[in-house]
Amino acid sequence: MAIKVLIVEDDSNIAQLLQLYLEKEGFETQVAGDGGLGVTLFHNFGPDLVLLDIMLPVLDGWGVCRKIRETDQTPIIMMTAKGELEDKVSGLEMGADDYIVKPFEMKEVMARIHAVLRRYGGEEQQRKKIAYDKLVINMDSYELLVDGKRVDTPPKEMELLYHLASTPNRVFTRNQLLDEVWGFDYFGDSRTVDVHIKRLREKLEGVSDQWSIKTVWGVGYKFELLGE
Repeated sequence: MAIKVLIVEDDSNIAQLLQLYLEKEGFETQVAGDGGLGVTLFHNFGPDLVLLDIMLPVLDGWGVCRKIRETDQTPIIMMTAKGELEDKVSGLEMGADDYIVKPFEMKEVMARIHAVLRRYGGEEQQRKKIAYDKLVINMDSYELLVDGKRVDTPPKEMELLYHLASTPNRVFTRNQLLDEVWGFDYFGDSRTVDVHIKRLREKLEGVSDQWSIKTVWGVGYKFELLGE
């Protein structure tokens, strides 16, 4: 089941950009153009996360946040063109989980969504099991089976392999992997990714001719699935 995100944003261009990008990443979305509709869709849609603009018609973002928090603890990321500290403090005091200032890059939005969902356990709840030829990645038990044998694998290597293998043949840059696997607030560098990829390859090299972890020179890495 896809993770559901409610976008409450009155700027149709921003709302459409967010919706297209999130759906491309596998999320299910709904859009509300004003705060009143946002509250209604929240109850009808049952999202796992809310992207909430502050300056909204009918009911502003503060009001929407208050109404949601009266009955529910679904994670909320506030969005605004204002960068004042007072806005950020007000949002967090009302129960928002994060805050992002426009204009923003979609990479940052995705990193913050993943970080908030990890804190709430939303992504872990979505984790299941991925199976390819002679390879099983079970994120419920953090167990890796290679050619039918359990291979001891540290949690971060498991998460990196799962992230790559869950979207085969998609190329990820090192910075994307740092943001999406280690988290937006991780202060390491891209060599961290290289080290973990090297260790995974040592465990997986030559196991199957149907898949492999490939280096895309000058870009990053992908889990290559032949025949796709």
